[in-house]
Amino acid sequence: MNAHLTVLVTGAGSLLGQGILRALRASSLRLRIIAVDPSPLSAGLYWADAAHLIPMATEPGYLPSIGAIFAQEKPDAVLIGTDVELGVLAQHREQIEREFSTNVIVSDPQVVAIADDKWKTYKFFKANGVDCPESCLPGDEDELIAKVDFPLIVKPRVGARSVGVQLVRDRQELSRAASAGRRVIIQECVGTPADEYTAGALYFDGHCCASIMMRRELRDGNTYRAFADEYPELNRQVARWTERLRPYGPVNFQFRLAAGRAKVFEINARFSGTTGLRYHAGFNSVEMTLRRVLLGERVVQPRIKPVVILRHWEETVLRPEALLSNGSRSARGNGERADRFDVLRTAQEEEWNAEWRSGKDGCVDE
Repeated sequence: MNAHLTVLVTGAGSLLGQGILRALRASSLRLRIIAVDPSPLSAGLYWADAAHLIPMATEPGYLPSIGAIFAQEKPDAVLIGTDVELGVLAQHREQIEREFSTNVIVSDPQVVAIADDKWKTYKFFKANGVDCPESCLPGDEDELIAKVDFPLIVKPRVGARSVGVQLVRDRQELSRAASAGRRVIIQECVGTPADEYTAGALYFDGHCCASIMMRRELRDGNTYRAFADEYPELNRQVARWTERLRPYGPVNFQFRLAAGRAKVFEINARFSGTTGLRYHAGFNSVEMTLRRVLLGERVVQPRIKPVVILRHWEETVLRPEALLSNGSRSARGNGERADRFDVLRTAQEEEWNAEWRSGKDGCVDE
C-alpha cells in the first residue's frame, strides 16, 4: 500500500500547473493535493483537496506567505507550476527544505539561470557541443547573416509561449524587431513547424533515467497537437543533453529537425507544459519524480505508447460564493472536494485515466 503523501502545486492557473495537477490525479499514489495561485479565478485551485491564495512571486510578501502555507499544510513535496517562481524557490530551496521538512523539486540556481536566459542557453549549448541554431546579440548580426542568411528569428532572451517571437526576412524587419526596447537574441531559423519536437527527461543520481519525445504542433505558443512515439535515436540525444545540464529531476528541451539533425533552441528546467499530455503515452513524469524523491524508488524508462493527443478546452464551473477570497479552502480527506464546489469534469478524461491505470502493466516504476 502506498504511503499517504501531501503534495503542493504552485501556479494552479497556468497550463503547466494544471498539467501537474492532472498528472497527480492520474497517478496511482495516495495523495492529498494542495494548490496555490495569486488569482481566485485559477481553475486548478478547485481541482485540489485544499487551496490557498498567495502573492505574485515578484512581490515581497511571496516567501512569507508561501512559507506560512508550508507550515500549515506540511507538504512532502513542492512542485512548481510557473517559470517566475523557479528562481526564487531555487535560491531558497535549502532553507525551505530544512525549515519545513519538505522537498522542493527545483534545479540549482545555475541550471535555472541557463534555462531562463536564451543567450545563456545558447552559450551552454556551444560549450557542450550540442547542435543549436546559430545565434547572436544585437550589434553582431552582420556575422550571423553572412553565415546563415535570412530568415532569422528575433525573440526575448527571457520569455515563454512564443510571446514576442518574430520571424524577420530582411535587414529592415530585423532592425525594427531588434530595436523595440527589449533584451533579445537573434537566431538562425531552422527546420519548419512540422519538424518541431518537445522532449522531457528525468535526471537523478548522475544520469538520465527516463525520457519521452513528442512531435508537436503549436497554437499561441502552446502544444495543441502531440504525436508520441519511441524515437530511440532522439531519446539518446536527449539523454546526452540532460547529462550535460545536470538538472534536479525534470527538464524539457524543445528542438527542430534540420537536415536530419536535432537543433535545440530552448531548455525549461522544470516539468513541461505537456506534462498533462504525456501520461496518456505512459510517461507520468510527476509520479515517477515523487516515487523517486519521496519513496526512494528507482526511475525506470517506461514503454511509450504511440498516441495522437488532440488538446481541447474544458470548463470548471463554480457557484459565485465558492470563489476563494483572502482566505483559503479548508483541507479535506484524501481525494475529497469541498461540498460547496460544483466542478464539471469531462467523462472522456475519467475514461482516459481509468484506461491508463489499467494498462500500466508495471512499466512505469519498479
